[in-house]
Amino acid sequence: MLFKLEKKVGNFLKAIEFSDSKSNILLAVSGGADSIALLYVLHALTSQNILSLNLYCAHINHQLRDDANSDEEFVVEQAQKLNIPVITKRLDINTFARDNKLSIETAARQLRIKCLTEIAQANQCKWIATGHQKNDNAETIIHRMLRGTGFRGLAGIWPVREFEKNIYFVRPLLCVTREEIIRYLEQKKLKWHEDYTNAKFIYTRNHIRHRLIPSLQKQCKSSLIEQLSELSENAYKLYKQIRLTVDVLWPQVSICNDEKVVLKRHILKTQTKPIQLELIRRALSYLGSGERDITSEHYERIFEQAEKGSTRNTIQLPNKFFVHVEYGNLIFSSNRALISQSYISHSDQSQSVNLTIPGKTVFNNITIEASFVEQKERDFKKFLKTKTSSIEWFDFDKIKQPLIVRLRKEGDRFVPFGQKEKKKIGKFLTAQHIPEKIRNKTLIIEDAEKIIWLCPVRTSEQTKITSKTINILQLQIRNIKSD
Repeated sequence: MLFKLEKKVGNFLKAIEFSDSKSNILLAVSGGADSIALLYVLHALTSQNILSLNLYCAHINHQLRDDANSDEEFVVEQAQKLNIPVITKRLDINTFARDNKLSIETAARQLRIKCLTEIAQANQCKWIATGHQKNDNAETIIHRMLRGTGFRGLAGIWPVREFEKNIYFVRPLLCVTREEIIRYLEQKKLKWHEDYTNAKFIYTRNHIRHRLIPSLQKQCKSSLIEQLSELSENAYKLYKQIRLTVDVLWPQVSICNDEKVVLKRHILKTQTKPIQLELIRRALSYLGSGERDITSEHYERIFEQAEKGSTRNTIQLPNKFFVHVEYGNLIFSSNRALISQSYISHSDQSQSVNLTIPGKTVFNNITIEASFVEQKERDFKKFLKTKTSSIEWFDFDKIKQPLIVRLRKEGDRFVPFGQKEKKKIGKFLTAQHIPEKIRNKTLIIEDAEKIIWLCPVRTSEQTKITSKTINILQLQIRNIKSD
């Protein structure tokens, strides 16, 4: 026979995006009331065939309290009593926090999640279950509101969320309150360990829990916890709809690589504010930017930049991420150098230099390395996937030596790759919306008759390689500092 809370959790899991079909699930158990309830509720639901799950228990010992080892022993004892495999891990939070200049709270969270993910992978667990409940959700929402948040932040703690590829976090107790959990444990005569740090007001969440929420509750006619739970459910439903829209829009509006994400402003500006926000959030997420330090003020500055299209200012975000406008694009990068990338300095410019083939040629503050591609290296598809704007291939038999490198000059013309007629380089750069700071730094590489590369923008149609090419010349541009 199931207890009322167990039935409630079982119905909740069936209603959310949770698949229990013979899956392995890792229960994160600290020893506190919520996690002990999680352990016994999931055991009851599986033992009575309500859910088809293989249970594993994990305890992460942060070694931050004198009684931390006692918690570990307690959890092991509880898991063994239920015949559930248990894995424990001890972490050195203080050293990690010091080495990475993090707060103890942030360091503990990062290491705990990393450790849980590793344990899940080692045991083929698709799911990691945590003991978050309605009160935790309410505290999270208020915390985000104090910091500044949008509709996505109001969704609070998600019932299900993909964290790593094929590993999901699930929160089975989000449908119940802390009071219901305590009542359940008392009904089953179960013990739990109290974490005395939960009463310390040095942590913002504890201040919200013990002072702010009780104060706000006095102003409410109904349960504040339930009201915030309903708010988060509605915000989450809204976000899921927005996410579906952005999934379709993303390939049209974005250009991504390992170093930066480009959002096309003319498409971005036509979207509603919630869609714009999700596109911006996704761009930052793609580059690996965490969301915890990005506030509503940061998003408003990005919105303003996207609207005005000003190329003068670069926005610096937390954790060394940058946003900048270049023509019709909004550029996100984790490397400021990419925002104002230049290949050469215009001070102390040489007029021209003959290239050494094969070999290295120094021209002002760059090195041009010329080499021939071996027959066994001629995987053109692989080349296209790995090449950058600093590497190009040319049909050497179509080149009339010598090759020289020089700066642009008025009246330069070439036949751009993919075209048939010569174009003025100035007009070509304008038509391609090449940023001013790059267009002024472009190089010309030419043979005795023609320009073969407007570097790093476009090669010439006249020297492109084909299936009939016998000798392939590779030119690579490097900064002298990287040589």
